[in-house]
Amino acid sequence: MSASVSACPACVAAPAAEELASRAAGASAGEHLISLPTIHCAACISAVERTLTATPGVRSARVNLTLKRATVDADGTVTTDALISRLNGIGYEAYELDPGQLTEAGASRAARDLLMRMGVAFFGMMNVMLLSVAVWSGAEDATRDMFHWISAMIALPIIAFSGRPFFASAFGALRVGRLNMDVPITLALLLTAGMSLYETAMSGEHAYFDAAVSLTFFLLTGRYLDMRTRAVARSAAQELTALEVPRAQRLAASGDEVVLVADLRAGDLIRVLPGARMPVDGVVETGSSEIDRSILTGETLPVLAATGGTVHAGELNLTGMLIVRVTAAGRDTSLHRVADLVAMAETARNRYTSLADRAAGLYAPGVHILSFLAGVGWYLWTGDARLALNIAAAVLIITCPCALGLAVPAVVTAASGRLFRKGFLIKDPTALERLAEVDTVVFDKTGTLTMGAPVPTGLEAHGRDEIAVALALAEGSAHPLAQALVRAARAGGYRPARLEDLSEVPGYGIAARWNGTEVRLGRAAWLGAEAGPETATWLRIGAAAPVAFTFTDALRPGAVEAVAGLRARGLDVLLLSGDTDPAVAAVARSLGIAEWQANCLPATKAERVQALAEAGHRVLMVGDGLNDTAALSAAHVSIAPASALDAARVASDIVLTGKDLSALPDAVVTSRRAVRRIRENFAISSVYNLLAVPVAVAGFCSPLVAALAMSLSSITVGLNSIRLR
Repeated sequence: MSASVSACPACVAAPAAEELASRAAGASAGEHLISLPTIHCAACISAVERTLTATPGVRSARVNLTLKRATVDADGTVTTDALISRLNGIGYEAYELDPGQLTEAGASRAARDLLMRMGVAFFGMMNVMLLSVAVWSGAEDATRDMFHWISAMIALPIIAFSGRPFFASAFGALRVGRLNMDVPITLALLLTAGMSLYETAMSGEHAYFDAAVSLTFFLLTGRYLDMRTRAVARSAAQELTALEVPRAQRLAASGDEVVLVADLRAGDLIRVLPGARMPVDGVVETGSSEIDRSILTGETLPVLAATGGTVHAGELNLTGMLIVRVTAAGRDTSLHRVADLVAMAETARNRYTSLADRAAGLYAPGVHILSFLAGVGWYLWTGDARLALNIAAAVLIITCPCALGLAVPAVVTAASGRLFRKGFLIKDPTALERLAEVDTVVFDKTGTLTMGAPVPTGLEAHGRDEIAVALALAEGSAHPLAQALVRAARAGGYRPARLEDLSEVPGYGIAARWNGTEVRLGRAAWLGAEAGPETATWLRIGAAAPVAFTFTDALRPGAVEAVAGLRARGLDVLLLSGDTDPAVAAVARSLGIAEWQANCLPATKAERVQALAEAGHRVLMVGDGLNDTAALSAAHVSIAPASALDAARVASDIVLTGKDLSALPDAVVTSRRAVRRIRENFAISSVYNLLAVPVAVAGFCSPLVAALAMSLSSITVGLNSIRLR
């Protein structure tokens, strides 16, 4: 167990983030933001970054897969157009950043477009299959040719329309000398459609339009399932802007004036009213208040902010009016530095290469070579170009990555449905794979292992007069402890006493008179009491000794079972919290967590997670606050409760939709089973290819039989996947 020394939230600027801040004045002019709508995997990230960093004048380049954008730091000689030109040269669409392309509406339009193409392909598949039944039933000569021509009129436009996503991707890759998974798909579709048209024109017995359209539909189904799993993923760094205050009240000689925060400069004085969020980092010049900084540090209780104290952007002013002298505004605030830290962590995690990507890297070249060799070999052996092309097409179809394309999305869909019923919403397509690899779990405390709200303890031990007076005083305060006391006393049937001259002393508590006697509720020091290790607010009636109303932060339902279940499955469990030592120690003790750390700032948590990763551990981070977002993004995989801050939910890969944590060990087990199913699906595809490819190469398999065999392998993969449900 260890504890870090408390520091201001501005310290979240970890070394990398500090480097960004130190370049704020000069480098901002050399920062280029480029939208990359077609990137989709770790290989894309590597290719783009390698090309950009090789450009003369570029200091660094960072790709964020979730945002589909690149951030380039360059000197003044580099233009955005030049960077875009280089990216176009290696086959990637690139545009100067347009925020409209990053909206959920854009992603939704893309999903609808893919779904529409899939629907058209399904329509064509069913109709061409019906026509094929007549041919299979024995239609001959002119009747057979008529059905083939009708099939061609239906299939060819549908293949051209529905197959466009594959064609565009394949041609883009080939144009710059690259191969991807869409190249064999495109070759299979074009070769099958072309050979079928040739056979129809030559009055041949066999045409394979049904195989081509069916193949298009199955492949679009896999692509759509994959897109849907990505659709809910957004950047946590973007969500942090929801905590920024766009305007502030600046003190001027003529009075207060409302200005944009971007127009504030260091040394300006601003007024921050009770209930308002802090727009800048600064120092309190005048006033006294209590500040809720839980979103930045995880502290459960407000802290006193008086003259000379520091405040930070994003904190909530609770009780008193403050005059603050600005020390940092806009991009220089601690809140923006947290966003930088989160964005960097997201970029690192996006480099994860999924099982499907790794399989595809080996699969695509092998398919091309095999099909080419089969076609060339048969042509050299027989001299019959028509036969050679038919066999080459059969090899391409029978090895077409339809089962491979469905192997991951089908399992992810089945596993996601199972976990959703247990209260987990999977946001990222590789989250299950990463969850299956974890060996260490890091928990936040407040709002994660606990409910994040104080609950009075031992209320019945106080006299009715004490409770009535305390209730009446607490009703006049917005302090979290006061509000918790009000809820508990009201629930217990207590009624408030009648008070006079009620007034709040910001940062200290509430004072009033009861039956002519002064009464106070607030901090121990203000009432002349000695604070203990427990969380408490104190009541003093007249000259009587102050009495403490103590509070606890209740454990989240299922927390005990979750920790015990994870440890039983061989995972190490740690607790990192921004709260105080006594509070963290109590929770760790009650849950049986041996290793814990208190007083953690956002950077402290992220650094600890990164250190574990560097030591070879795969970390699952579970947290709910702004102070957890960097750690959530840095972890191998992350989970946030639905009650979490928006930024934390977005930074996470999985959202816990309910309050109960007890299903967390089962989620780990399900993810491991899902990865086993994915590997089984790859094995099924491999065995199928080992059996079917020799038959196709030997010339015993027509393109139609190949399409049926390919469909059978896809169905087998699908049936294996739904076993998870």
